[in-house]
Amino acid sequence: MALIPVEEARARILKGVNPLPAEDVTLEQTLGRVLAKPLKAVRNQPPFNASAMDGYAVIAADVANTPATLKLIGLSAAGHAFKGAVKPGQCVRIFTGAPVPKGADAVVIQENTEASGKAVTVLQPVKPEQNIRFAGLDFRKGDALLPAGLTLGARDIGLAAAANAPTLAVRRRPVVALIATGDELVLPGGKPRADQIVSSNSHALAAMAQHLGARVMNLGIVPDNLKATERAIARAATTDILVTTGGASVGDHDYVQEALKNSGVAIDFWKIAMRPGKPFMYGRRRGQHVLGLPGNPVSSLVCARLFLKPLIDALLGLPAGDDLVEARLGASMKENDSRQDYVRARLVETSDGYRTATPFAVQDSSMQRTFREAEALIVRPPRAPVASAGDVVKILRLDF
Repeated sequence: MALIPVEEARARILKGVNPLPAEDVTLEQTLGRVLAKPLKAVRNQPPFNASAMDGYAVIAADVANTPATLKLIGLSAAGHAFKGAVKPGQCVRIFTGAPVPKGADAVVIQENTEASGKAVTVLQPVKPEQNIRFAGLDFRKGDALLPAGLTLGARDIGLAAAANAPTLAVRRRPVVALIATGDELVLPGGKPRADQIVSSNSHALAAMAQHLGARVMNLGIVPDNLKATERAIARAATTDILVTTGGASVGDHDYVQEALKNSGVAIDFWKIAMRPGKPFMYGRRRGQHVLGLPGNPVSSLVCARLFLKPLIDALLGLPAGDDLVEARLGASMKENDSRQDYVRARLVETSDGYRTATPFAVQDSSMQRTFREAEALIVRPPRAPVASAGDVVKILRLDF
């Protein structure tokens, strides 16, 4: 298969992808979930005229000239409304958030009063409606409160609770299965032989997928064996996305492609005109998306940022478009070849409000430490000419 451009690969992956169905979950389970249906208010908030201060509910006309002494006839507290009505010459003790009694049209703060038994002397006049929060001040029945497609945070959940919504309709979280392949791999904490390395890809990819809103089925390390690889693929049959790392080439010890084909996966493309990440592979098995990532850690995560992230976003009903931004180059870069480069870089916000992206000197695709220290990838199109410090370039932020 010929190398295909990054943009074409992403378009082919996202072709025909629809958001996953909605499910109703309790508010306690909605943090970080994507709202599938807009939330509208079914009641006014507050549902009644409420006091904004501790003090006394009065008729403003009674205290236009002060001092004015009124008869105390009762109390209104939050959750315990005064049941009667205020008549001329009367007042009701009231606390913040409590319903304003019928007949009263203002609240005098307690600091501007003197009380003695059932007599309350008002020392400062108030205007009608002063210190009252009217019904519907926050929102009214029928108001749009939360839009579909919103990733829910604490403030959103608080608003939903205030609107008396015990559950919300959110997108089902896509399930991502992860398979790491290779005889050379051991789990963290294991004892690698002299010819083995510690597996890191599946752990980083699992964290990334969860950060993006997916659930993860980590199927561990599979040896370089065709039947073992097929068994692992079979275990992932019910997931939305299957991600493999390593073994996607056609060498004597690379069995992933053959195992995928034997398991009913139709390979759409293999190899991308990009660096790092050239061996990336994509296919589908019925409704399942299959992403074959390179074994090199940096290549694997760059491919995940470019292809797994937009796929998860699309399944969640989120925008899955290009999220490149501009920055100034912090050092010169040589002319590019026929592949699109993704160059690890440090990112600095300058005093003039712009960003400066400075590439690391060494870009080896096995070096995880520099990838951890990088804040962005400088995107260098195929055949890009020599670039000088200060030139404007496109970058992709690393936010996982």
